[in-house]
Amino acid sequence: MRVCLMIEGQEGVTWDEWLGLARAVESAGLEGLFRSDHYTSFHGPPGAALDAWATLAALASVTSRIRLGTLVSPATFRHPSELARVAVTADHVSGGRVEVGVGAGWFEQEHRQNGFDFPAVVERMDRLTEYVEVLLQSWTADPFDYDGKHFVLQGQRALPPPVQSPHPPLIFGGRGGPRSLALAARFAQEYNCAFLDPEDCRQLRSKLDDACRVAGRDPASLPLSLMTLMTPGHDEEDARQRLARALERFRGPRERSRAGTVEEMAAVLGQFREAGVERVFLQHPDRQDLTGVELMGELARRVGS
Repeated sequence: MRVCLMIEGQEGVTWDEWLGLARAVESAGLEGLFRSDHYTSFHGPPGAALDAWATLAALASVTSRIRLGTLVSPATFRHPSELARVAVTADHVSGGRVEVGVGAGWFEQEHRQNGFDFPAVVERMDRLTEYVEVLLQSWTADPFDYDGKHFVLQGQRALPPPVQSPHPPLIFGGRGGPRSLALAARFAQEYNCAFLDPEDCRQLRSKLDDACRVAGRDPASLPLSLMTLMTPGHDEEDARQRLARALERFRGPRERSRAGTVEEMAAVLGQFREAGVERVFLQHPDRQDLTGVELMGELARRVGS
């Protein structure tokens, strides 16, 4: 199982903190550093939030190994031509280490505060379908026209092409709804879920397999990943304290957050692996705790990252 660090960037993370986290992730041996793509705090009014893709491009220039990406970029925030260019820029800066998470968008308050359109969910899903089609065609570097309901492009040729071939991996985020799974089976290189238990993941993996078969795709070609909050510690008391500090800063399901020794958390990840999860993104709200990142690195080594 592969292990990455996940940071909620809209919660006041400073550039110095991003630098410290990126260096800690590289040093600890984690696979990557991923971040949310939001501008509004979940805990109250708008706060300090560096732009997701500007941050990733900057981090790409000061790292050498780790994967970098979003979980996930809403299709409501940017035109797909803009995200295509931004992601390719970060891909070139990183030497081919970028991944692009995409979703329909969900946080209505954030959309209202920032002036982004927030149509009904059916329209957002329609928009997402066209959005990804434009992204993928833009990354081929072949001239194309696109005539959709939400996006119209004429004679587009987006150069340069990505470093990664055929393009940066696309990650779809979702809750396992039929349309989300169908879109992932059609377009994605990974499907990400959040805060599920192993049995939930097992059921989702089965649904994802079915969606792939309907799309004529080998289910093994579409990995399932999980974002969750898990705090390994030097001992059980240390782990509990780390989880308590994390939950002070994090609006997530407390009942599905876990704490324990590295060995105990490795056993939990083994259950997720048996349920079909191939990669895990560990939330780290206590972002100044770089020792916690080191412990996640120990956890990653135990589960075969």
